[in-house]
Amino acid sequence: MPKKQNTFSSLADLPGRAASRVAHAGWRWMQRAGAVTARTPGRLRFGAIGAGTRLAFPQGTVFGERWIRLGEHCIIAEQVTLTAGMMPDLDLGPDPVLVLGNGVVLGRGSHVIADTRITIGDDTFCGPGVYITSTNHSYDDPNEPVGRQWPRSAPVEIGPGCWLGTGAVILPGARLGRNVVVAAGSVVRGEVPDRAVVAGAPARVVRRWEPETGWVPPLRTPAPVPIPDGLTSEQLRGLALLAEAEQSGV
Repeated sequence: MPKKQNTFSSLADLPGRAASRVAHAGWRWMQRAGAVTARTPGRLRFGAIGAGTRLAFPQGTVFGERWIRLGEHCIIAEQVTLTAGMMPDLDLGPDPVLVLGNGVVLGRGSHVIADTRITIGDDTFCGPGVYITSTNHSYDDPNEPVGRQWPRSAPVEIGPGCWLGTGAVILPGARLGRNVVVAAGSVVRGEVPDRAVVAGAPARVVRRWEPETGWVPPLRTPAPVPIPDGLTSEQLRGLALLAEAEQSGV
């Protein structure tokens, strides 16, 4: 008699570990195949997408791509929303509406909603769940549902080198200078000067750099020491063990 062969009609019929391996391998394949780059744009036709830029799969809501320009070497994490205009299929004119500079990082689940111009400068990093919008709901009429009232829009400008912490919200009309730090969960409106740290809802300046005196108030922790060029991982581990021994008095 011929040897009986095991057959599986679906992934659910596989033994647990095998099913898990197959599922994870399939998902990794989808992540690679579904990522968007300048060479593999898929259905998305951005106004520009620079070399080295990558939108992870799965993408969030994306529309108005013709008016979205992405610089070089940007990292757009999973489930990030990028929209230009209030809805798809609008003609927004000749100029870009949403512009990301080179080296911009948008963390997982972030949203950039550009009904009017939003610019994000080079090397600005955003943590997960950051929300940047150029439009806000209005509530002028107390008798009309807020969601049915015409919104207000104002351009947003985020300077180069900024860091926006997890869950930060940037409201219409905000203008952030260079190397601004926005604490996690802060709500920013208005103008923020260069090299400032803002926190709270609404956000306020809690620390800033003064050329004459440095950080005001002073930093509570010492600046990290850069790793010397050419140092190997084994040497780093050896230094860490030596520091531990010194702290323990061995």
